[in-house]
Formats: sequence, structure tokens, C-alpha cells
Amino acid sequence: MNSSIMLLSATAISIAFIHTVLGPDHYLPFIVLSEAKKWSTRKTMIITFFCGIGHVLSSVILGLIGIAVGIEVKKLVAVESFRGNIASWLIIAFGLVYMVISIRNLLKKKKHTHAHIHLGGELHSHEHNHHLEHTHIHENDAVKTTPWILFIIFIFGPCEPLIPLVMYPAAQNNISGAVIVSVLFSIVTISTMLAIVLSFKFGLSKINLKPVEKYSNLLAGSMILLTGLAIQFLGL
Repeated sequence: MNSSIMLLSATAISIAFIHTVLGPDHYLPFIVLSEAKKWSTRKTMIITFFCGIGHVLSSVILGLIGIAVGIEVKKLVAVESFRGNIASWLIIAFGLVYMVISIRNLLKKKKHTHAHIHLGGELHSHEHNHHLEHTHIHENDAVKTTPWILFIIFIFGPCEPLIPLVMYPAAQNNISGAVIVSVLFSIVTISTMLAIVLSFKFGLSKINLKPVEKYSNLLAGSMILLTGLAIQFLGL
């Protein structure tokens, strides 16, 4: 490994770590959904890992295609920017829909009183909610598809710094250097995602969240929506 590849590798590691830490979309959806849906630590880590794979692999494949057909770096960066725009709007839409569904379910679960007059004039009242009696089988499907929705969003979500890092050694006809940079960037990005999610998962397990547990899905949807808005309009 020559000195330029060593320097580029160190740069890739640093940028991958900073890029992931400063991008709340890399970990916040997993943290809030894990709490809202009561995912186990194992399930949370598996979902985070595969979404991370999809996240970096899509940029790696795009970079390799660019290398193979000789597409200019600025054109690939433009494609990555377009993909990032799509991903941010997908996060916004997902958060908004999830929030609306959560509000609807909260309203269904809200207890209210009905009064009935029995034969003989006896007045009787009872409390109930409409959640169980109006819930049908398709509502459970939405829960099961959540990881797949996240995976699709993360495939669209680009690793913007990766392609310029990969294309530089490729331009020097150093394909092995491009592979090394891609692998290091991917490992650090996914490892950082897992470490942050696991840290929050462990930390939140030590906090009593019972008072807000009924609002956990609403909070999750709101946080995902805010994350998407911050990415789209604040450039996070």
C-alpha cells in the first residue's frame, strides 16, 4: 500500500465516522422504532446492520459503475445528491404516515362511556374503546413491513463522500486502492451506526419510560419526521 492510499484510507475512516455521527438519519429511526415496537436488542442490531449494508453498498455499486464506464465524478456526485433528495422525502413521508397512524390508534384506544336504558327503566353505563373491535388483520401487516420500509429508504440514501474518495485512486489506475477505501469506509460507517444505536438502546433501558409508553409510536413518528425535515431543509 503506497503512501497516498494510506492517507486516503485514513481520510475515509475519519470522514465515515464524522459523516455517520453528524447524520441523525443513520441511527435515530432505529432507536425510536426499537423503543416504540419493543424490538429486542438482537433484532434492532440486525435491522440496523442490513440497512447499513444497503446504505453503503448502493454508493459502492454506483461508484464501480462510474469507474467501469468512465463517468465524471461531478456527474456521479449529482446522482448521489438526487438520491439523497429522494431519501429525505421518503423519511419525511414515512415519519408523517407513521405519526398519523399513531394518532389514529391513540384515538381508538381512548375510552369513553356509553349509557343504555334497560327494560324497566334501569340506566346502565360502561366504558370501552374502539381499538380492538375495529382493528383488522391488515394493521398488523404495517408493523411487519417497517424494517423493509427502512431498508428501501437506506438504499436510496447515499454516502455522499464515498464516491469522490473511491474515484480518486481509480483515476490513478489503482483499483485495489479503490476497493480498500470502499471497504474501510463501509466498515466504519456500519460499525458507527451499530455502536450509536446499541448505546442508546442500552441507555434507554435504564430509564423509566412507562409514563410516555402509550405515546411511544407517536413520538417515534414525530422524531423520524423531524429528522427528514432537518436533512431536507437544514442539510444535516
